[in-house]
Amino acid sequence: MTRFLIAGLGSIGRRHLRNLLSLGEHDVLLFRTHQSTLPDAELLGLPTYTNLDEALAQEPDGVIVANPTAAHMAVALPAARAGANLLIEKPIAPSLEDVPALQAALQAQGKQTLIGFHFRQHPVLRQVKDLLASGELGRVLSAHAHWGEYLPAWHPWEDYRLGYAARKDLGGGVVNTLSHPLDYLRWLLGEVESVSALTAKLSDLEIDTEDHCEAALQLASGALATVHLDYYQRPPSHALAITCSGGAIAWDNASGNAYVYRVDGEAQELRVPDGFERNALFLDEMRHFAAICKGEAASVCSLEDGIAAQEIALAIHASAARGGCKVALT
Repeated sequence: MTRFLIAGLGSIGRRHLRNLLSLGEHDVLLFRTHQSTLPDAELLGLPTYTNLDEALAQEPDGVIVANPTAAHMAVALPAARAGANLLIEKPIAPSLEDVPALQAALQAQGKQTLIGFHFRQHPVLRQVKDLLASGELGRVLSAHAHWGEYLPAWHPWEDYRLGYAARKDLGGGVVNTLSHPLDYLRWLLGEVESVSALTAKLSDLEIDTEDHCEAALQLASGALATVHLDYYQRPPSHALAITCSGGAIAWDNASGNAYVYRVDGEAQELRVPDGFERNALFLDEMRHFAAICKGEAASVCSLEDGIAAQEIALAIHASAARGGCKVALT
């Protein structure tokens, strides 16, 4: 039986717990600091530790790092050194200072990391990736990702001002918290060479981080991608548009579907399976992580992918600090 340890029991940690149990994985341990604002009823009866060394001494095969971003490495490094595979929620960390040590520990133990960019599991975005790779629509010229959310509505059971997304000390801010487009644009379109960006605190939200980002990504292919992120949009919206020399693609997260437009006028709809719901992405992610822990699969979103996404995020902040000047990624 595969043993899992979940570090952090906020909303995403609880989702991972429920999904593990629904997949028949019942050997689950918890490491927590008891700072979650959610009720403890669903956690009763599960082995719980408040000391990480004691939790890791139980030899988990996989450790799910679901605590606040600023505390990721404090769990991931000891877990890797203890010989566990890792599922690290995005982003991997606010900085990359401890990443070389993490890479060395994983290599020494022969273990893998899955980064929690769950949109890589999206059935329609996977079709979009295959379509772009086929060359049927010609070369990609440009893309735009737009993601606007209203932060106080995310976790209505708690004061939004206290959550990690609102706090700089916990690794929050709209660039880190809504970093999925930084990963899926690179996944779909290729490597990013440079970034120009502006960030700001524009709304009346009581937070100490940026709530707005406009970024332009120069891709190695020559294409240009732009990204809009915000914490104050009502109603929320998350969409992706890709323009190619032979057509265009428009994807909307609300429906999950995409429309493909070709220059000859033929349109095609790419639809999610009947009954699709958002949790299907997390279920597929957890199935994949379980397969990694059992030695049956290679990670579809590796530590190196997580590093690349965070390098883009850090370049966004560096560019914004310099008034939008271009910052090259090395």
